Amino acid sequence: MELVRKNITEQYEAVQSSRQALFEYCKTISPEGFVTENSSFGRGGSVRNLLVHIANVYEFWIANTVLKENIQFTEYQSKQKIEEVVELFLAVDLFMKKFIELFRQEEPNKIQYEINDATKSASILKLFTHVITHEFHHKGQILSISRQLGYTPVDTDIIR
Repeated sequence: MELVRKNITEQYEAVQSSRQALFEYCKTISPEGFVTENSSFGRGGSVRNLLVHIANVYEFWIANTVLKENIQFTEYQSKQKIEEVVELFLAVDLFMKKFIELFRQEEPNKIQYEINDATKSASILKLFTHVITHEFHHKGQILSISRQLGYTPVDTDIIR
């Protein structure tokens, strides 16, 4: 189990590094561009909204579903600047640290959760995979939105 925890820790550190590259790039986007909505993308289609949505998914699946914390979803409009979003992800990192500590213990077979009026279950590894792949999906959208705003995206891949 210790090897699994080590691998999960290393994987999340790679996600954080990629996220940091994205945040540094987002600091170059104008305050207006940061919140400009684009109807071609879901979740309000702004850089800000998609970043907050990513955090919301970590809040739902990791903090609330796995850790049983009662975190309220962050509202898009509550974050107007990239620096505020960076602070939001510092909170995400704190509960992700707690989540990763679960891998020290014997992994439960399944975590039960309610979604769409149904009770389902998934392993904590599957939930971890879900939140990080979800983040990368929306990161691609953020880079596409920024390109449409006239910016040239930087490389935010894990291997860069």
